Amino acid sequence: MHAFSRTVGPLLLLLAVQYAQAAQAALPEVDIGARFREAGVEGTFVLLDGQSGELRRHAPDRAARRFLPASTYKIPNTLVALESGVAGGKDFGLAWDSVRTPRQPWWPAAWARDHTLESALKHSAVWYYQEVARRVGPARMQSYVDRFGYGNRDLSGGIDRFWLTGGLRISADEQAAFLRRFYFEKLGVSARTTRLAKEMLVLEETPDYRLSGKSGWAGLGEEGQPQLGWLVGYLERKGEVHFFALNLDIARPQDAGARMAIVKAVLRDHGLLPAQPQSVAAAK
Repeated sequence: MHAFSRTVGPLLLLLAVQYAQAAQAALPEVDIGARFREAGVEGTFVLLDGQSGELRRHAPDRAARRFLPASTYKIPNTLVALESGVAGGKDFGLAWDSVRTPRQPWWPAAWARDHTLESALKHSAVWYYQEVARRVGPARMQSYVDRFGYGNRDLSGGIDRFWLTGGLRISADEQAAFLRRFYFEKLGVSARTTRLAKEMLVLEETPDYRLSGKSGWAGLGEEGQPQLGWLVGYLERKGEVHFFALNLDIARPQDAGARMAIVKAVLRDHGLLPAQPQSVAAAK
């Protein structure tokens, strides 16, 4: 009987592992590029299976190319703010100084007011995160960026500009890998910091899935500069997580809106989002 148990036990374990691997490999083959062609935009998409590590890409050469992170840097900036103690929590507030940082014509209306860490992340208020970066300071910021292994780790161009117009660059491949380290608490920050950041990054939540992420727009408000849009994040469903990173060239106003449309379409094509829209609880 003991011999039988010793034989069957490992066999059942092997079958369970094989079944799990088969389930993870069951995603359909998808022409991700079709969604970019439908939108009439040039870009790349990376889909990273958080369980198996499998990668799927559209335009792999571009996925490996580094670009300014723009407001996607608000993810590591949020982690640094919380972990360094510059921000005590999600409700850490800063008053908008309209003299020091006057409203620009291209600013969304939501930027021109006081913000907390949570509302600044939600509305992508650049001035707020610039002030956070100043308070963190160059030396501490560099130490965190090095610890995170974030892109090329180059903070040249000014402590409040390096991710907007300075030297920092990151690829879509690196964005997805960074998000995976963040999600699974491999960045060397506290569990509290990770938990608070995750709570603030939620974009949509239904009974079946939770979609989290951050957009970015490099070149926004910069006259004559190339315009690049980002959307990076992850989808949690059925006990699994899939990470994604998209960037695309913004040549027309409607191209910015294509970011979320393409992400959702690609996730639906892979069977990771329901085919029909569901009732969504908006992130607070």
